[in-house]
Amino acid sequence: MVATTLATLPVDTSTCAETSQMRFEALVHAYSPDLYRYACWLCRDRNMAEDLVQETFLRAWRAVESMRDVRAAKAWLITILRREHARQFERKQPNFEDVDTHSLVAWDNDDKRTEAVVLRRAIATLPIEYREPLILHVLGGYSTAEIGDLLDLSRGAVMTRVFRAKQKLRRILEDQPDPKA
Repeated sequence: MVATTLATLPVDTSTCAETSQMRFEALVHAYSPDLYRYACWLCRDRNMAEDLVQETFLRAWRAVESMRDVRAAKAWLITILRREHARQFERKQPNFEDVDTHSLVAWDNDDKRTEAVVLRRAIATLPIEYREPLILHVLGGYSTAEIGDLLDLSRGAVMTRVFRAKQKLRRILEDQPDPKA
């Protein structure tokens, strides 16, 4: 639907800038939720995920004219987001300070009763090489070929990683106590 929306934008508008802006607005409206959800899974921090999505769209805006195939827009944006996530670690130099752990207040915002939280935590324990293809497959709805293109892996390697991720996840969840108990 998004590809058709982008493809049906008028080619002969008053200025090329207006067309670019309309294409970009269509991208933002169509893919913001998916990018945010993927960024949350990638960095596990909502504020950082918002920053990643914002930076992704900033970079996309600068290069929207170079986008040739609107059907590949989602993969293009996911790739930008992944690269921006990697860039944040290159630029960031953490400040380490000694903290008195006795003075910290325990605060946990998670509802430990829900199955979704148990599942999220289990997925978070998976190694990144298994977690990322699984998330792209399940949340992003990407095929194994598309994931292979995004992660520079063969189709067979993606299938293996998704299969192993599901196996590991199953073992982790079998060891978990029943959240309803």
